[in-house]
Amino acid sequence: MPTHKFPRLHPKRPAMLFLALTACGGIALPCHADVITDWDAKASAVASPASLGEREVAIVDLAMFDAVNSIARKYRPYLVREDGFSGASAEAAAASAAATALEKLHPQSAADFKSALDDYVKGLSASHDDVAKGIQLGERVALRVFDSRAADGATGVDTYRPRTQPGAYVPTATMVAATWPTLHVFVLERPDQFRPGPPVPLASAEWASDYNEVKSYGARNSTLRTAEQTETAKFWLMTGPQAYHPIARQLIAARHMKLVDSARFMASFAVALTDAYIAVFDAKYHYEFWRPVTAIRNGDVDGNPATEIDPSWQPLDATPLHPEYPCAHCILSGAAAELIESSGGLRDLPEISLTSPTAPGMTHRWSSLEAFTNEVANARVWAGFHYRSSARVGTAIGHEVGRYVAAHFAQPENDVAHRRR
Repeated sequence: MPTHKFPRLHPKRPAMLFLALTACGGIALPCHADVITDWDAKASAVASPASLGEREVAIVDLAMFDAVNSIARKYRPYLVREDGFSGASAEAAAASAAATALEKLHPQSAADFKSALDDYVKGLSASHDDVAKGIQLGERVALRVFDSRAADGATGVDTYRPRTQPGAYVPTATMVAATWPTLHVFVLERPDQFRPGPPVPLASAEWASDYNEVKSYGARNSTLRTAEQTETAKFWLMTGPQAYHPIARQLIAARHMKLVDSARFMASFAVALTDAYIAVFDAKYHYEFWRPVTAIRNGDVDGNPATEIDPSWQPLDATPLHPEYPCAHCILSGAAAELIESSGGLRDLPEISLTSPTAPGMTHRWSSLEAFTNEVANARVWAGFHYRSSARVGTAIGHEVGRYVAAHFAQPENDVAHRRR
């Protein structure tokens, strides 16, 4: 697997926030390869961790899409289509929508986003009046989109109750995304729309196979996991939009999309991943299936004679603080792959590639979407976080979520079949 060293962004460091907002591919702004991918990259660089970050970038991308589509009027809007902005600069509208949404999402950095927008629009070729109209349009749309998600439940009061008995101690860590099973979805009909059946029975041969695979290959001190498998597991410790959005941006560049088409694809990609997060947390907190570190340290209580206890077993890295089933990274990779496949696949790219802040200096490349999703599934087993059956189920649900979003998000205005549904 070819590898290259790349500079790393650390978005929580103030100095790096400025660099993230004022650079594009290492070149000072304005570079404007595509206003949508430029600002999606900025939003990804400053996003909160994991699912919250994906929601934030989805709001930014939706605001850009509805703003650009208000001018192009090619697709049905996600939320709003403003009138009276004929002739406005679509690039200014997109940049303004993104900056305004980011200001609302991260008010402590509002001045930085405002400055980045000012710098960005200076390089646009449109007239001053058309740029001003575009900025006004972007602001108006972004505020509408942000307000529509302000009370969606993403940061609601955590009422998760750990399973326990009177007087018995349980770990007191704060659970991740415990409120997300009731989060208002973006495109899906409801959080449990694609909820899978239960995990494999503990008495089954499949459970024993799952248990023994992750016990052997996911252990911190595993003697079976190869160096390449270890590196792959560490590579996919990354979470949030930085883990998947670069792939969408690569496709947009390779396909030379028109601005409104770029905005639509990026927004559909972002909402598919966010809805995938909602779907997976619905299932996780519904089934509350134990993680390998719990199961293997209690291998004498599952009633299966083919599973042996290891009371000191540890996974390769710290187990995520939410239930095991199904695999979240797997549902995200499946949703991403389905969005790409539904829009034409990899025909315009010989390969897709990613770098990871959790495996510094490494670049992974895939020539097929199946190879991509398979690597993600393997990585979560090799990290000691998931069972093979959970990875398989997660990938399959991701494809279902992606397929649904592709069929229902912002269809073309002349799509008669869509209008008659």
